[in-house]
Amino acid sequence: MTDRPTTPRSPARRRWPYVLAALVLAGGAGWWFLGRESAPAVTYLTAEAGRGDIEDTVSALGNLQPRDYVDVGTQVSGQLRQIHVEIGDHVTQGQLLAEIDPTVYQSRVAADEAQLLALKAQLADREAQAVLATQQRDRQRRLWAQKATTEEALQSAEAGLKSANAQIDQIKAQILQTESTLKGDQANLGYTKIYAPMTGTVTSITARRGQTLNANQSAPIILQIADLSVMTVETQVSEADVSRLKVGMKAYFTTLGGGAKRWTGTLKQVLPTPEVVNNVVLYNALFDADNADGQLMTQMSAQVFFVIAEARDVITVPVAALKPPGQRQRLGQQGEARPPEDAPGKPGKPYRVQVMGEDGVPVDRRVRVGVANRLSGEVLDGLQPGEAVVIGERSAAAQRSPANGGGANPLGGLGAGTRPPGGFR
Repeated sequence: MTDRPTTPRSPARRRWPYVLAALVLAGGAGWWFLGRESAPAVTYLTAEAGRGDIEDTVSALGNLQPRDYVDVGTQVSGQLRQIHVEIGDHVTQGQLLAEIDPTVYQSRVAADEAQLLALKAQLADREAQAVLATQQRDRQRRLWAQKATTEEALQSAEAGLKSANAQIDQIKAQILQTESTLKGDQANLGYTKIYAPMTGTVTSITARRGQTLNANQSAPIILQIADLSVMTVETQVSEADVSRLKVGMKAYFTTLGGGAKRWTGTLKQVLPTPEVVNNVVLYNALFDADNADGQLMTQMSAQVFFVIAEARDVITVPVAALKPPGQRQRLGQQGEARPPEDAPGKPGKPYRVQVMGEDGVPVDRRVRVGVANRLSGEVLDGLQPGEAVVIGERSAAAQRSPANGGGANPLGGLGAGTRPPGGFR
């Protein structure tokens, strides 16, 4: 068998493995580079921790009513002859307000007085008859002792005396009855003049001069007097918030025409029976407000705030920066953030925030939060004023989107493509 001659390999065939390896390396580098360029960069939206006041409140709408008021009516029927006051007048207790025609009641009093005089005259006559009957009985007793009269005559004299005394008692009873009627008619005559039962302001007049008032079935209302120095704020609180209200807690309100002025008070009462309006359960909460300057008026609308908790001159941070302790967070590295250890008895609740470092990378930090509302929270420890905290993220693709105008939100808020990292609901 003859050996075949060996053909030497060409230089090109010897270099192709190296060329293939170079192409693979170049393709990998290009893929890594293009992928890195196409990966959306993240811009952190930040806010500085500051110092200020925080209030946790329950808001409600209400209106104003006088705390003390009285509807002044009439106890007798008749024509309203005169009204001596007008709406807005300040009156004092005992001041004459109105008069009803007293003619009928004057005639009744005069008739009672005349009847009383007649009964007293009859009483005097019966008393004289009783004196005579007493003398006749005594005479018959002396004669009977001397056996100079009959027993029948003695009995007749004693019966006459008893009859005279009985007639006296009857007339005395009639006198008492007539005196009682006279007192009632005199009272009704006095009711024809209507006096102020309290000191205050006339807030309404419902009757007019010359109007006939019928008090037989109900007491007609003539006017209303109210003490406007103290007003009661009547608010309606939803069933979701009423459990947070406690009697004695601080409350304040503003009015439509009062500008930035606040009126303060203390929650006095939460009525147990609710009102249902369009299937919404509302509870009435009441508190008083001082109105010494007279700026508050009846039926004014009020925007009311019940203060659940408050903190003054404390470190504050937006709630968008606060994250629950066990929430996964973006720390520039992978992994689950470990919840902070909670110290029993330590004030506040544990949260996490991301604080921007000097290298522009957010660093996780533990904080404790006290009073909080929907906008900001009180930082008890873990942050200092001026430190920047992350409140959201924006990708480069979102920044270049037409919705954002190809740039950042000029208001510095959370725009399209923004994902807040967490916070209060």
